[in-house]
Amino acid sequence: MNSQKALFSRYIKSLPPGELTWIGVRPGRRMSMEVLESTEAVKDLGLVGDHRMDKTPGSGRQVTLISAEFIEQIGHFLGDKTVYPEQLRRNLVVKGINLNALRYQQFKIGSAVFEAGALCHPCSRMEQALGKGAIAAMMGHGGLCLKVIESGTIKVGDKVELLSPQESLF
Repeated sequence: MNSQKALFSRYIKSLPPGELTWIGVRPGRRMSMEVLESTEAVKDLGLVGDHRMDKTPGSGRQVTLISAEFIEQIGHFLGDKTVYPEQLRRNLVVKGINLNALRYQQFKIGSAVFEAGALCHPCSRMEQALGKGAIAAMMGHGGLCLKVIESGTIKVGDKVELLSPQESLF
């Protein structure tokens, strides 16, 4: 992991910022997503209003993130089906930034700082939400799991900016 972090950090300045385009939280397990314009990210817990805040304190899966580009790819692999963010049950959707470059990096959205870790693999619920073949369509396109490093407010339209190694809060 440290070698990947070092490799990506060398090229950090060449990656233009992305944009946060969607926020969703689930108040309880298996409940519908609530779409928000803004929310608070709480250090070591997750997003206010999301049930994961009570389940995974300190873990690397406090928040989930996917890109609009990945959502388009999933739709393409499902036969050009329209896929909506709430169907994928991820918390944040961004556009215009390479998610693979965010892995193992710290980045800022609004006034909050996140760190991306593990890939967010699809679960069997995706077949129910999107139909047969959804898990295969999502392989490699499920997004990332995040940890909140610094509390702050995030809102739709905020920039997604990688932090340089000097700015990271390790």
